[in-house]
Amino acid sequence: MSPNTKEWSFSSYLVFPGNSTKELDPMITHPLTFAQRAPRARQKGMLAVYLLALCTLGLSANAQNPTFITFDPPGSIGTGPTSINSAGVITGNYSDGSRTRGFVRSSDGTFTTFDVPGAILTNPLSINPAGVITGTYLDASSVSHGFLRARDGTIKTLYGPGLADTYPVAINQAGMITGYYYDASGQHCFVRARDGTFTTSDVPGGLYTIPLSINPSGVITGFYSDASGVGHGFLRSRLGTFKTFDVPGAITTTPLPAGTYYTTPVGINPAGEITGYYSDSGGNNSTHGFVRARGDAFTVIDPPGSAGFTKALGINPARTIMGIYFDDSGTQHAFVRSRTGAFTTFDPPGSYTFPTSINPAGAIAGSSDGHGFLRTPD
Repeated sequence: MSPNTKEWSFSSYLVFPGNSTKELDPMITHPLTFAQRAPRARQKGMLAVYLLALCTLGLSANAQNPTFITFDPPGSIGTGPTSINSAGVITGNYSDGSRTRGFVRSSDGTFTTFDVPGAILTNPLSINPAGVITGTYLDASSVSHGFLRARDGTIKTLYGPGLADTYPVAINQAGMITGYYYDASGQHCFVRARDGTFTTSDVPGGLYTIPLSINPSGVITGFYSDASGVGHGFLRSRLGTFKTFDVPGAITTTPLPAGTYYTTPVGINPAGEITGYYSDSGGNNSTHGFVRARGDAFTVIDPPGSAGFTKALGINPARTIMGIYFDDSGTQHAFVRSRTGAFTTFDPPGSYTFPTSINPAGAIAGSSDGHGFLRTPD
């Protein structure tokens, strides 16, 4: 189920030194291609049941009466949106049957498709408010590189200090990019300034450092492995100092039980609030979402009806959180959690829903049964 080499995961798998793997969400680093998403949708019923619901919080499928739009770039046979900015512009990848390409969907619904020159696969991952996009592509030798696409369509290749296997994952409104790269000594986190300067920035003593999100101030969150192979969350300030953390009750042992996760932060908003997911020792691969306020105050996130498997996948400036959960029947659903803790479950037309990004207005982009969707609140 995991890839055999570290060269390109382009799925929900990150490959680490020593050929060990850690499963992540499609939104996080290398979203699933259409061909990879389809078989995963058929495996939904494999999750074991462990009911842990916050019964004091209400959940309504129609609380906001949102608007859903499904979309596909022309010629697409599978669409995977990855990021939406404050203007409602969406980027992502799609398959035209011959290769995986990039797209930009404007707020009026028009599409621009693109390929990095010389690429056999183009995977946009993040778009900032100015419409600048970063992501990863494969060259003809199947080596991974980063790219930066300006709003006018100009594309620049990004090489980490290792000169190969470079994976940008997020860009903020100032044009700062974070990601990771491989060199002869292993895997490293990088921060790229707007002027093109690369800084290697690893958690001290860590085996590897995986950044996943950067906020407008340049604060970065993600996870790392310590010298014993145990995963933990981290927060990196703009000045480069690190703070590490674990959700109380999270697994902190090695080896990691199959189907479980160490503390995995995936999103950070302008206020420095972090969301993500973790597994505890409750058995049956129980996984929960969390939000971390500044000062290490944690709140567990489990929508009512979750059968012990919840992943919080994004947070916006209004503290609205979105993610996924599985119910008792093994069916996957998407959810939105308001800043007051009220849950709304949603499923656009189709049987498999995966939200990937939320913008400041609460608009959510994602995929459903091989098509892109846009959910906008009232």
